[in-house]
Amino acid sequence: MNKNNTRVALVTGASSGIGKATAEQLAKAGYKVYGTSRKAAATEHGSFEMLALDVTNDESVETAVAEVIRREGKIDLLVNNAGYGIAPAGAEESSLDQARAIFDANFFGIVRMTRAVLPHMRLQGSGRIVNIGSAMGFLPLPYMALYTASKHAVAGYSESLDHETRSFGIRVSVIEPAYIKTSFDANVIEPDSPIGVYRETSAKVDTRMRHLLQTADGPEIVAAVVVKAAKADHPKLHYVPGLARRLRLLRRFAPANVLDAGIRKDVGLEA
Repeated sequence: MNKNNTRVALVTGASSGIGKATAEQLAKAGYKVYGTSRKAAATEHGSFEMLALDVTNDESVETAVAEVIRREGKIDLLVNNAGYGIAPAGAEESSLDQARAIFDANFFGIVRMTRAVLPHMRLQGSGRIVNIGSAMGFLPLPYMALYTASKHAVAGYSESLDHETRSFGIRVSVIEPAYIKTSFDANVIEPDSPIGVYRETSAKVDTRMRHLLQTADGPEIVAAVVVKAAKADHPKLHYVPGLARRLRLLRRFAPANVLDAGIRKDVGLEA
Protein backbone atom coordinates (compact mmCIF):
# COMPACT_ATOMS: atom_id res chain seq x y z
CA MET A 1 0.00 0.00 0.00
CA ASN A 2 1.06 3.57 -0.70
CA LYS A 3 1.70 4.84 2.82
CA ASN A 4 3.56 8.10 2.19
CA ASN A 5 0.78 9.83 0.23
CA THR A 6 2.84 9.89 -2.97
CA ARG A 7 0.58 10.44 -5.96
CA VAL A 8 0.28 7.40 -8.20
CA ALA A 9 0.04 7.68 -12.00
CA LEU A 10 -0.77 5.06 -14.62
CA VAL A 11 0.34 5.90 -18.18
CA THR A 12 -0.61 3.72 -21.14
CA GLY A 13 1.60 3.41 -24.19
CA ALA A 14 4.69 4.41 -22.22
CA SER A 15 7.39 2.45 -24.05
CA SER A 16 8.25 5.38 -26.35
CA GLY A 17 7.20 8.79 -27.62
CA ILE A 18 4.65 10.88 -25.77
CA GLY A 19 3.88 8.13 -23.26
CA LYS A 20 7.50 7.61 -22.26
CA ALA A 21 8.19 11.36 -22.02
CA THR A 22 5.05 11.79 -19.92
CA ALA A 23 5.98 8.98 -17.52
CA GLU A 24 9.47 10.43 -17.09
CA GLN A 25 8.24 13.96 -16.42
CA LEU A 26 5.58 12.76 -13.99
CA ALA A 27 8.27 10.84 -12.11
CA LYS A 28 10.37 14.02 -11.92
CA ALA A 29 7.30 15.85 -10.61
CA GLY A 30 7.09 13.41 -7.69
CA TYR A 31 4.61 10.82 -8.91
CA LYS A 32 5.01 7.08 -8.46
CA VAL A 33 4.58 6.12 -12.11
CA TYR A 34 3.51 2.87 -13.72
CA GLY A 35 3.89 2.85 -17.48
CA THR A 36 2.37 0.21 -19.70
CA SER A 37 2.75 -1.31 -23.14
CA ARG A 38 1.54 -4.46 -24.82
CA LYS A 39 4.97 -6.13 -24.78
CA ALA A 40 6.30 -4.80 -21.50
CA ALA A 41 7.61 -7.06 -18.80
CA ALA A 42 6.92 -6.06 -15.22
CA THR A 43 10.23 -4.30 -14.70
CA GLU A 44 11.95 -1.01 -13.96
CA HIS A 45 12.15 1.39 -16.91
CA GLY A 46 14.42 4.19 -15.79
CA SER A 47 12.46 6.45 -13.47
CA PHE A 48 9.25 4.42 -13.62
CA GLU A 49 8.00 0.85 -13.66
CA MET A 50 6.52 -0.90 -16.68
CA LEU A 51 3.59 -3.30 -16.71
CA ALA A 52 2.17 -5.34 -19.57
CA LEU A 53 -1.19 -4.00 -20.70
CA ASP A 54 -3.14 -4.27 -23.95
CA VAL A 55 -5.86 -1.61 -23.99
CA THR A 56 -7.87 -3.65 -26.51
CA ASN A 57 -8.19 -6.58 -24.09
CA ASP A 58 -10.63 -6.40 -21.17
CA GLU A 59 -8.80 -8.95 -19.04
CA SER A 60 -5.42 -7.28 -19.61
CA VAL A 61 -6.82 -3.91 -18.55
CA GLU A 62 -8.44 -5.28 -15.41
CA THR A 63 -5.30 -7.21 -14.45
CA ALA A 64 -2.96 -4.24 -14.80
CA VAL A 65 -5.23 -1.85 -12.90
CA ALA A 66 -5.73 -4.43 -10.14
CA GLU A 67 -1.95 -4.84 -9.87
CA VAL A 68 -1.40 -1.10 -9.36
CA ILE A 69 -4.17 -1.01 -6.76
CA ARG A 70 -2.65 -4.05 -5.02
CA ARG A 71 0.75 -2.36 -4.83
CA GLU A 72 -0.28 1.22 -4.10
CA GLY A 73 -3.87 1.14 -2.88
CA LYS A 74 -4.92 3.94 -5.24
CA ILE A 75 -4.55 5.57 -8.65
CA ASP A 76 -4.49 9.37 -8.62
CA LEU A 77 -3.85 9.94 -12.30
CA LEU A 78 -4.66 7.99 -15.45
CA VAL A 79 -3.02 9.12 -18.69
CA ASN A 80 -4.61 7.45 -21.71
CA ASN A 81 -1.98 7.63 -24.43
CA ALA A 82 -1.95 4.21 -26.13
CA GLY A 83 -3.14 4.04 -29.73
CA TYR A 84 -1.97 4.03 -33.30
CA GLY A 85 -2.58 5.62 -36.69
CA ILE A 86 -3.15 4.58 -40.25
CA ALA A 87 -1.12 5.76 -43.22
CA PRO A 88 -2.81 8.50 -45.27
CA ALA A 89 -5.49 6.80 -47.35
CA GLY A 90 -9.01 7.25 -48.60
CA ALA A 91 -11.68 6.45 -46.04
CA GLU A 92 -13.03 3.62 -48.19
CA GLU A 93 -9.60 1.97 -48.37
CA SER A 94 -10.06 0.50 -44.90
CA SER A 95 -12.38 -2.41 -44.29
CA LEU A 96 -14.92 -2.28 -41.49
CA ASP A 97 -12.71 -4.68 -39.54
CA GLN A 98 -9.79 -2.26 -39.81
CA ALA A 99 -12.00 0.69 -38.86
CA ARG A 100 -13.17 -1.21 -35.78
CA ALA A 101 -9.57 -2.06 -34.85
CA ILE A 102 -8.53 1.60 -34.99
CA PHE A 103 -11.43 2.61 -32.77
CA ASP A 104 -10.78 -0.32 -30.45
CA ALA A 105 -7.29 0.98 -29.70
CA ASN A 106 -7.75 4.74 -29.94
CA PHE A 107 -11.21 5.12 -28.40
CA PHE A 108 -12.51 1.98 -26.75
CA GLY A 109 -9.11 1.49 -25.13
CA ILE A 110 -9.75 4.75 -23.29
CA VAL A 111 -13.24 3.58 -22.38
CA ARG A 112 -11.85 0.32 -20.97
CA MET A 113 -9.18 2.08 -18.95
CA THR A 114 -11.62 4.65 -17.63
CA ARG A 115 -14.17 2.03 -16.59
CA ALA A 116 -11.45 0.11 -14.76
CA VAL A 117 -10.03 3.11 -12.90
CA LEU A 118 -13.10 5.24 -12.14
CA PRO A 119 -14.53 3.02 -9.35
CA HIS A 120 -11.28 3.42 -7.40
CA MET A 121 -11.17 7.18 -7.98
CA ARG A 122 -14.79 7.55 -6.86
CA LEU A 123 -14.00 5.61 -3.70
CA GLN A 124 -11.02 7.92 -3.07
CA GLY A 125 -13.12 11.00 -3.79
CA SER A 126 -10.45 12.36 -6.12
CA GLY A 127 -8.56 11.70 -9.34
CA ARG A 128 -7.45 13.01 -12.70
CA ILE A 129 -7.88 11.48 -16.14
CA VAL A 130 -5.85 12.96 -18.99
CA ASN A 131 -6.62 11.69 -22.49
CA ILE A 132 -4.19 12.23 -25.35
CA GLY A 133 -6.23 13.37 -28.33
CA SER A 134 -5.07 15.19 -31.43
CA ALA A 135 -5.49 18.48 -33.25
CA MET A 136 -7.22 16.31 -35.86
CA GLY A 137 -9.95 15.94 -33.27
CA PHE A 138 -10.98 19.53 -34.00
CA LEU A 139 -9.38 20.12 -37.41
CA PRO A 140 -9.84 17.12 -39.74
CA LEU A 141 -7.36 16.43 -42.50
CA PRO A 142 -8.09 14.67 -45.80
CA TYR A 143 -6.97 11.07 -46.13
CA MET A 144 -7.00 10.69 -42.34
CA ALA A 145 -10.72 10.08 -41.86
CA LEU A 146 -10.64 7.11 -39.48
CA TYR A 147 -7.86 8.43 -37.26
CA THR A 148 -9.57 11.84 -37.20
CA ALA A 149 -12.91 10.25 -36.30
CA SER A 150 -11.34 8.32 -33.42
CA LYS A 151 -9.85 11.54 -32.03
CA HIS A 152 -13.17 13.37 -32.39
CA ALA A 153 -14.64 10.56 -30.30
CA VAL A 154 -11.94 11.03 -27.64
CA ALA A 155 -12.69 14.76 -27.41
CA GLY A 156 -16.44 14.27 -27.12
CA TYR A 157 -16.10 11.46 -24.58
CA SER A 158 -13.72 13.54 -22.47
CA GLU A 159 -16.06 16.54 -22.39
CA SER A 160 -19.06 14.47 -21.32
CA LEU A 161 -17.05 12.47 -18.79
CA ASP A 162 -15.70 15.59 -17.12
CA HIS A 163 -19.25 16.80 -16.46
CA GLU A 164 -20.20 13.44 -14.98
CA THR A 165 -17.24 13.00 -12.63
CA ARG A 166 -16.74 16.48 -11.14
CA SER A 167 -19.15 15.81 -8.28
CA PHE A 168 -16.88 12.90 -7.25
CA GLY A 169 -13.76 15.07 -7.14
CA ILE A 170 -12.49 13.74 -10.48
CA ARG A 171 -11.52 15.96 -13.42
CA VAL A 172 -10.91 15.03 -17.04
CA SER A 173 -8.74 16.83 -19.61
CA VAL A 174 -7.87 16.12 -23.23
CA ILE A 175 -4.51 17.13 -24.70
CA GLU A 176 -4.69 17.87 -28.43
CA PRO A 177 -1.22 18.22 -29.98
CA ALA A 178 -0.55 18.69 -33.68
CA TYR A 179 2.51 17.12 -35.30
CA ILE A 180 4.94 15.66 -32.75
CA LYS A 181 8.30 14.17 -33.64
CA THR A 182 8.12 10.58 -32.39
CA SER A 183 8.31 7.10 -33.88
CA PHE A 184 4.52 7.23 -34.31
CA ASP A 185 4.75 7.49 -38.11
CA ALA A 186 6.93 4.38 -38.22
CA ASN A 187 4.20 2.36 -36.49
CA VAL A 188 1.19 3.30 -38.60
CA ILE A 189 -0.64 0.55 -40.42
CA GLU A 190 -1.40 0.44 -44.13
CA PRO A 191 -5.00 0.39 -45.40
CA ASP A 192 -6.18 -3.16 -45.96
CA SER A 193 -8.41 -2.44 -48.98
CA PRO A 194 -6.30 -0.18 -51.25
CA ILE A 195 -7.91 1.45 -54.28
CA GLY A 196 -5.68 2.70 -57.07
CA VAL A 197 -7.49 5.99 -57.69
CA TYR A 198 -6.35 7.29 -54.30
CA ARG A 199 -2.71 6.26 -54.56
CA GLU A 200 -1.19 9.40 -56.08
CA THR A 201 -3.00 11.92 -53.92
CA SER A 202 -2.62 10.02 -50.65
CA ALA A 203 1.12 9.74 -51.39
CA LYS A 204 1.30 13.55 -51.58
CA VAL A 205 -0.40 13.82 -48.21
CA ASP A 206 1.95 11.22 -46.76
CA THR A 207 5.02 13.09 -48.02
CA ARG A 208 3.77 16.37 -46.58
CA MET A 209 2.97 14.84 -43.20
CA ARG A 210 6.35 13.13 -42.95
CA HIS A 211 8.06 16.46 -43.60
CA LEU A 212 6.00 18.15 -40.91
CA LEU A 213 6.78 15.37 -38.43
CA GLN A 214 10.53 15.64 -39.09
CA THR A 215 10.49 19.34 -38.19
CA ALA A 216 7.95 19.10 -35.36
CA ASP A 217 8.33 19.62 -31.61
CA GLY A 218 9.43 16.64 -29.54
CA PRO A 219 7.13 14.67 -27.20
CA GLU A 220 8.44 16.59 -24.18
CA ILE A 221 6.19 19.53 -25.09
CA VAL A 222 3.13 17.32 -24.68
CA ALA A 223 4.45 15.66 -21.54
CA ALA A 224 4.91 19.05 -19.89
CA VAL A 225 1.27 19.91 -20.59
CA VAL A 226 0.12 16.59 -19.15
CA VAL A 227 1.96 17.38 -15.92
CA LYS A 228 0.44 20.86 -15.91
CA ALA A 229 -3.07 19.47 -16.34
CA ALA A 230 -2.49 16.79 -13.69
CA LYS A 231 -1.29 19.28 -11.06
CA ALA A 232 -3.62 22.21 -11.80
CA ASP A 233 -6.06 23.18 -9.08
CA HIS A 234 -8.55 24.09 -11.77
CA PRO A 235 -7.61 22.07 -14.87
CA LYS A 236 -8.83 23.08 -18.30
CA LEU A 237 -10.87 20.65 -20.34
CA HIS A 238 -8.79 21.20 -23.51
CA TYR A 239 -5.06 21.80 -23.77
CA VAL A 240 -3.52 22.57 -27.17
CA PRO A 241 0.30 22.60 -26.99
CA GLY A 242 2.67 24.10 -29.55
CA LEU A 243 1.47 24.41 -33.12
CA ALA A 244 -1.97 23.17 -32.13
CA ARG A 245 -2.71 26.55 -30.51
CA ARG A 246 -2.46 28.26 -33.89
CA LEU A 247 -4.59 25.57 -35.52
CA ARG A 248 -7.26 26.00 -32.83
CA LEU A 249 -7.37 29.74 -33.50
CA LEU A 250 -7.67 29.11 -37.24
CA ARG A 251 -10.51 26.68 -36.65
CA ARG A 252 -12.30 29.19 -34.45
CA PHE A 253 -11.83 32.44 -36.36
CA ALA A 254 -10.93 31.76 -40.00
CA PRO A 255 -13.80 31.80 -42.53
CA ALA A 256 -14.78 28.24 -43.40
CA ASN A 257 -13.99 28.58 -47.10
CA VAL A 258 -10.57 30.08 -46.38
CA LEU A 259 -9.73 27.31 -43.91
CA ASP A 260 -10.94 24.66 -46.35
CA ALA A 261 -8.80 26.06 -49.16
CA GLY A 262 -5.77 26.33 -46.87
CA ILE A 263 -6.02 22.71 -45.79
CA ARG A 264 -6.26 21.47 -49.36
CA LYS A 265 -3.35 23.63 -50.50
CA ASP A 266 -1.18 22.54 -47.61
CA VAL A 267 -1.50 18.85 -48.48
CA GLY A 268 -1.30 19.36 -52.24
CA LEU A 269 -4.93 18.90 -53.22
CA GLU A 270 -6.66 20.82 -55.97
CA ALA A 271 -8.98 23.60 -54.84
